[in-house]
Amino acid sequence: MTEPVLYLWPPAAKFGRVVPKTKFYEHGNVRTALHKKFVDDIQRITWAYKLAGDTIRLHGTAAVPEIQVFIVEAKGADVSDDVLTAIDRTVHFPIVFEITGGDRVRTVAAQKTLGGKAPSIGAYYSSGWLPADAERQPLPTSIDLNGLYEKILSALLPMDVRAGETASEATGRLDRAQRLQREIAALGRKLRTEPQLNRKIELRRQLKERTVVLTELTGATPSD
Repeated sequence: MTEPVLYLWPPAAKFGRVVPKTKFYEHGNVRTALHKKFVDDIQRITWAYKLAGDTIRLHGTAAVPEIQVFIVEAKGADVSDDVLTAIDRTVHFPIVFEITGGDRVRTVAAQKTLGGKAPSIGAYYSSGWLPADAERQPLPTSIDLNGLYEKILSALLPMDVRAGETASEATGRLDRAQRLQREIAALGRKLRTEPQLNRKIELRRQLKERTVVLTELTGATPSD
């Protein structure tokens, strides 16, 4: 598991444009309940930085032409992932979010795959909360924007990326592990209430099988 991280964004990449929340209502097909979350959760959205070939001298790729950094100021304690997804869907580039609230900040991003009419957005991963004045780290060294995006995502994952594994592969592995954890919890509940011995034996077999797979998915290196 990685430590909380806050990046020192390059001054040359500063964009600094406040984006009205209405832009996301108009283009994001936001339903009423989510519209309310926008109003309740967000004070202000700032398109803070644009990481691109003409701002930080890293070449874009088809997968990652640019990386945008959005600062989302919370009205209350936090901003929900549903709101971040609605913002993410309206921008056809990967986004790294900084959520700020009071005197603290956290970095958030999801694996975003471009292509088609709408991008595919995975689960959101976040650093822990840090003091707003915490020391910032330089961006990871990379040869292109795709590599930079991979390293930013990897730093946010709640488990270590394996040698030779991409951030996309790691997030897929983590998604499978989380599904297995839910299945294991559900099987455990069934086992506690199951009265029939033969059925208990089958449930224990399924629990053991899934636990082995979960261990393989969450270990530092693949199982032999």
